Amino acid sequence: MKPPLLLIGHGSNDDAGSAEFGRFVHRLRCRLDQNAADVSGGYLDIAKPRLSDTVASLVARGHHRLVALPLSLSRVGEELPAAMALEQERHPTLMYDYGRPLGPDPRVLALLAERLNEAAVELEPIQEFPRLRAVTSVPVEEPVQHIELSETAVVLVGEGSTDPAANAEVHRVSRLFWETHAYDFMTVETAFVSVTPPGVPGGLERCRRLGAKRVIVLPYLLFAGGLLERVWAQALAYGAGHPDLDIRCAEVIGDCDSLADVVIERYEEALQLVH
Repeated sequence: MKPPLLLIGHGSNDDAGSAEFGRFVHRLRCRLDQNAADVSGGYLDIAKPRLSDTVASLVARGHHRLVALPLSLSRVGEELPAAMALEQERHPTLMYDYGRPLGPDPRVLALLAERLNEAAVELEPIQEFPRLRAVTSVPVEEPVQHIELSETAVVLVGEGSTDPAANAEVHRVSRLFWETHAYDFMTVETAFVSVTPPGVPGGLERCRRLGAKRVIVLPYLLFAGGLLERVWAQALAYGAGHPDLDIRCAEVIGDCDSLADVVIERYEEALQLVH
């Protein structure tokens, strides 16, 4: 039997994000069941199940080697290695191997392109929130103006970090995404939800000054929840003060089989490194 896959999230007080994380763990459990591989999930902080509880459960079921994979789009800092080292102190028989973070994998960029294209479709304006799929400042009674892709900019929004290298990686993703999937658009700018500038309003303002008629806010986030709501709220607030700019918000990558494909490849890659 293959060693179990342990998916590790950072954790938050956000029930919606935790629920989607749980659904994704279940999807992987179903996908890897045919390979006789157990799949569990745990959080480093705040949310449940906590990483320590999940590891204790795995060890109690007789698993003493596992693959620990951070379910993250950004680089892993010192928090995860420190947490796993602590688990080894608690369980001296425990051995583990790391799977690489998801990062700007080509399939992740392809999923971002799908979300971008969904938001770019010429739809009637939608004003329901937060269930909307597009946000626009154009009044409902007015017909939608046709806007070319060359007049449409994209703001790719990362989470934001105190780690400069993590923020630089989001800028790198923006450039990769523009060159591989969004070259017909005016530009792909970078913004962050919090911690570091520019924020979403700053990214939108740059696009406006570059002459964009429409801007699509593209969250570089795995799951829906509080962070996505903050992105939407910042975009709506900016749009209220700039009624001539059509602002749309795309969905997050989300729980899907394509994302599961990337995680399974990371898992298999970690197993091959062991052998």
